[in-house]
Amino acid sequence: MRIDRLELRLLRLPLVRYFETSFGRIDDKHFLLVKLERIKIKIKPGWDVEAVERVRSRFGDIPLMVDANGAYTLADGMHLARLDDYDLMMLEQPLEYDDICDHARLQERIRTPVCLDESIYSVRVAEEAIRIRACRIVNIRPGRVGGHGPSMRLHDLCQAHGISVWHGGMLESGIGRAHNIHVSTLPNFSMPGDVAASARYFDPDLIDPPIEVSSRIDDATERLATLEPARVRCVP
Repeated sequence: MRIDRLELRLLRLPLVRYFETSFGRIDDKHFLLVKLERIKIKIKPGWDVEAVERVRSRFGDIPLMVDANGAYTLADGMHLARLDDYDLMMLEQPLEYDDICDHARLQERIRTPVCLDESIYSVRVAEEAIRIRACRIVNIRPGRVGGHGPSMRLHDLCQAHGISVWHGGMLESGIGRAHNIHVSTLPNFSMPGDVAASARYFDPDLIDPPIEVSSRIDDATERLATLEPARVRCVP
């Protein structure tokens, strides 16, 4: 699927409006880039249950999730089940990226929703993961699954099967962040994502205006960011 940026510019049609015409009216709530709405901590063997317990004890009933980046195996299932006591939003990628079947077995043993991240590198893999109930949440990253088209198909697949999705972030400049924002306006992106200010990694950003986090709801998604060639030339 190819979206012609020049055509969008000539029509004065922001990318978000392309998604709107494809999927229907987008509710304003999906435009929010607000204060942090959830906290994610990394876990690994030796730094997991105790770390979560300390965060819960200190900060109470905050929206909390953990990300293991594939640090565990199915043999750790009983240990990971201890996380059920802490009412986590999700346990992200507990096993290796290619352990789809073991993720299904793990999800049967624990109450905490398993979220697949690195495992979901194509729509076809997502179909298999959903079929065997390997997860209840999916992290969609357009840069990993192949762009807008696969991201939209993955979104629709998850929505059709009652799988929640959220938008993951990578080391994008404002160019990538802008695309992420538009993709994450699709209706099944119901969980807080990783679409953060691009200045976190690039100062100055490659575009103007830069991607910023704000509590305001305005027409920011209607604006077409402009690439700054002088800044691009400065990038090694």
